[in-house]
Amino acid sequence: MSGNEQKTGTRPVEIPVYTLKKTVAMVGMMGAGKTAVGRALAARLGVPFLDSDAEIEAAANMTIPEIFSRDGEPFFREKESQVISRLLDEERGILSTGGGAYLADRNRQMISDRGVAIWLKADLEVLWNRVKHKDTRPLLRTSDPRATLRDLYEARVPLYSKADLTVTSDGQAAIEEMVDRVIAVLLTRPDVLEQG
Repeated sequence: MSGNEQKTGTRPVEIPVYTLKKTVAMVGMMGAGKTAVGRALAARLGVPFLDSDAEIEAAANMTIPEIFSRDGEPFFREKESQVISRLLDEERGILSTGGGAYLADRNRQMISDRGVAIWLKADLEVLWNRVKHKDTRPLLRTSDPRATLRDLYEARVPLYSKADLTVTSDGQAAIEEMVDRVIAVLLTRPDVLEQG
């Protein structure tokens, strides 16, 4: 049995080997699954998982809500651009970005020039069901978080639709199924991902 086979029952099953040629940036709304799907995708491809929000928190030694509260959103967005630029330069892997990262023209350009953006497209109901019980979303700390999420969604979808690739996150698919969907779409771009 070679290193790329696993034994299931009595027959070995070939496990695909992939070559990632560019960093894949997961973009989309909060709750779309960028971190969960991105982490599983990185594991499947055998590449590093990078998280721009986690990198910002580590550098600041503060949580994102604390940064928003102390320094404001413009300061956070500046740091976010710097971190994304650094991560695109330093390592090839799967990069999970914050929900607002792809809104800035310079971030969209940087990601498309040096990597590829894949939009995890989820409808508003799916997103609300995933975020309504979490208090870690500074932008939803309002008197009507559902209305705030709807407003953000309506404002952001036209910008997310500029992503290089799109995969629908319907709220039904398991994470591994989402990874299958993402890989299938990435394989349409041989400049990004090759199998074999």
